[in-house]
Amino acid sequence: MVMSHADPHHTRNPGMPLDPAMFDRVRVNKQASERRAAGFGARRSVKKTHQAAWLVNAIRLIDLTTLSGDDTPGKVRRLCAKARAPVAPRIADVLGIADMGLTVGAVCVYPTMVPHAVEALQGSNIPVASVATGFPAGLMPLDLRLREVEWAVAQGAAEIDIVITREHALLGNWQALYDEISAMRDACGAAHMKVILATGELETLTNVYAASMVAMQAGADFIKTSTGKEGVNATLPVSLTMVRALRDFGEATGHRIGFKPAGGIKSAKEALAWQVLMKEELGRDWLNPDLFRFGASSMLGDIERQLEHHATGRYAAAHRHAMS
Repeated sequence: MVMSHADPHHTRNPGMPLDPAMFDRVRVNKQASERRAAGFGARRSVKKTHQAAWLVNAIRLIDLTTLSGDDTPGKVRRLCAKARAPVAPRIADVLGIADMGLTVGAVCVYPTMVPHAVEALQGSNIPVASVATGFPAGLMPLDLRLREVEWAVAQGAAEIDIVITREHALLGNWQALYDEISAMRDACGAAHMKVILATGELETLTNVYAASMVAMQAGADFIKTSTGKEGVNATLPVSLTMVRALRDFGEATGHRIGFKPAGGIKSAKEALAWQVLMKEELGRDWLNPDLFRFGASSMLGDIERQLEHHATGRYAAAHRHAMS
């Protein structure tokens, strides 16, 4: 059964015909974006109990991820156990959150690990997300990429993180990109589709904005920064560009699209900065897992350490907060 944290009152993006007029005259000022992004997490200081509350919320937004060549069913099962109970009972008791049913937003794995994750998460209402379409490079024939999506969905994946052909964006071949993503959306069926733009390989923020718009026009439920395998992954200026594309698309169509930064996000401090970005640019609704996720693994350990410090006044050793 397909499970999702989507808001039942949140209408899924149906997509629309390709409309280059929504992006072809937009030019993103890199310097201005960097100046604006530098303020997130710096201008607004979140301290003490408020900081703890923001960090607890960040846990709800994590796609707890393992995408390694040495993934095994046992490793995935251990990660799923952490997804079910992301904060140690000793910390949850002191914070007064033991009864809130706190879990991560999803568990993200390779397609062959989906059945193991689905089994381990049975009864939890935590969705399984699977990367697909030749992750991370996407350089496979389209028909094989679509079959991979269909296979992962058949195994129980409720969300599919697809990768685009970067060549289409780099050459400005927006029709080809639109057609590819539309076909992937069809292959996803009821599973929600997150479109990974691999922004570190798109060269300019203007390309990032255009690719974001094309993905949403083609039916993306989320747009995602990175695979985590590029040389440059999620950054605040790139995220700001994508978030403003989300806002522009929403104003034009009335549809709310989710956002997922991924790759290199490791600290509790970063979790705060990205949440501030979402709240200031899009509002409180984007602080919920149906519209915002972090692609992360080690970040959860740092958040748990910070919460333990808030609860006890002491930092625990990192090995006390192992992911699996």
